[in-house]
Amino acid sequence: MSFQLPQLPYDFKALEPHIDEATMQIHHDKHHAGYVDKLNAALAGHPDLVEKSIEDILRNIALVPEDIRQAVINSGGGHANHTLFWQIMSPTGGGEPTGDLQKAIGDFTKFKEAFTNAAATRFGSGWAWLVIKEDKSTAVYSTANQDSPLMQGDTPILGLDVWEHAYYLKYQNKRPDYISAFFNIINWEKVGELYRSIQLPH
Repeated sequence: MSFQLPQLPYDFKALEPHIDEATMQIHHDKHHAGYVDKLNAALAGHPDLVEKSIEDILRNIALVPEDIRQAVINSGGGHANHTLFWQIMSPTGGGEPTGDLQKAIGDFTKFKEAFTNAAATRFGSGWAWLVIKEDKSTAVYSTANQDSPLMQGDTPILGLDVWEHAYYLKYQNKRPDYISAFFNIINWEKVGELYRSIQLPH
């Protein structure tokens, strides 16, 4: 089995005015699709890897053959990162986390400041993350390019793409405006589901 491009859980225009229809269409159908195609090409001839989930591959990135490792980091990370990204946005999103997730995050104003700062200060291309660490604590940080927190042993439950392709059609060079708008479409219910699934004993 090869990796597949997941369908969006909403229409391309559903996140307007915060993220425009044209950006969503290009981002999903061109950028994400490109990562999937390149990932499958990199893994051709490695049936043992194709059988694994992308999360397992990235968590054990050191076991990936060196000659394809960077391609898997770039394209596999791009696939995993975007697959999460589409899920944690919603046209009915916004507000604040509730329940166990709210307790884990703590002061929402401080969290929002930390996440905004991580996204705004990431030089060049990359992502801002809310992750769950192995000890079940939460952390906020950014990664470069398509690097996944999974490679550090962390599990991302919220991510913001700050590559220019994610926002430039609408926001041009105003990345802070894009980051601010993102908080209006965060699907905290889904993020909470992801958090609870990690808290359960495996």
